[in-house]
Amino acid sequence: MNNNEWLPWLAFAMVSSLALLVALAWTGRRGRLEARLQKLSGKTGSVPEVESVAELARQALPHVGAPLMPRDQGERTRLQARLTQAGLYSRQALVVFLGVKMLLMAIPVLAGLVASALGFVDLQLGLVIGGLLGIAGLIGPSFWLDRRKAARQSNLRRALPDALDVLVICLEGGLSLFGAFRRMSAELGTAHPLLAAELTIVEREIQLGRSTGEALRAFGERADLEEIRRLASVITQAERFGASLVKTLRLHAEILRMKRMQHAEEMAQKAAVRILFPTLLFIFPGLFIILLGPGLIQLLDAFAELKR
Repeated sequence: MNNNEWLPWLAFAMVSSLALLVALAWTGRRGRLEARLQKLSGKTGSVPEVESVAELARQALPHVGAPLMPRDQGERTRLQARLTQAGLYSRQALVVFLGVKMLLMAIPVLAGLVASALGFVDLQLGLVIGGLLGIAGLIGPSFWLDRRKAARQSNLRRALPDALDVLVICLEGGLSLFGAFRRMSAELGTAHPLLAAELTIVEREIQLGRSTGEALRAFGERADLEEIRRLASVITQAERFGASLVKTLRLHAEILRMKRMQHAEEMAQKAAVRILFPTLLFIFPGLFIILLGPGLIQLLDAFAELKR
């Protein structure tokens, strides 16, 4: 098969993969939205097919990702910490993550070999393209993990001042610190579900015997947020020295709210810089062609007449 004959097949495969990816992303988004609405309405439903596929994946991926398991215990601990900071708390998260990496690395190479065996592409070209896509599949999950961690931190950072306001109101109303945390996790379940889930973990750790400062410090390590570590230090110092916890938390909430405002202003300032490059690359060339094109054509005609 000639080189020009496999180009339509390659274009068809790329367009089909893109369409399938968009469809899966949209279906997953709708599924999460419907699950969230059912949870808020008190209705529960299950999809047996999806659960069976997920169970099959959970059983197969640990065996697939076993060759990528780090031998060094320190490296394994660091990778597990990264998964925890991204919100992946499952015991199987590490092996599943490595299994997905292995699949994304091996499938493109196998696809290149199959395409070359069927005659769509040359063997060398299929191996090169499959190897490049395999390298992208090896690196891509790490970038996805970092983006998930950054999004999670941004969500928690936005919700923390509101949570501290609720905590101050509960403490002023006469609740204990543990009761205030329980009330806060219940009240924030709709507005900030991620922070409410984390506060539920903090509440359970306090029930198991940890102090409030230690539980919040563990929360700060899980989220890798300096704001939560400082909150843990504030509560620990207030409990140790008998300072007014309400005044301390109110002051801390004002500081966090100011930082949130400064972060929003920083993002607004960055938007002007980020929009500069698309403007230069896509808008200005079209404007130059429209404005300078007729004059350039007239100038070329004038030079052509002078040569005659």
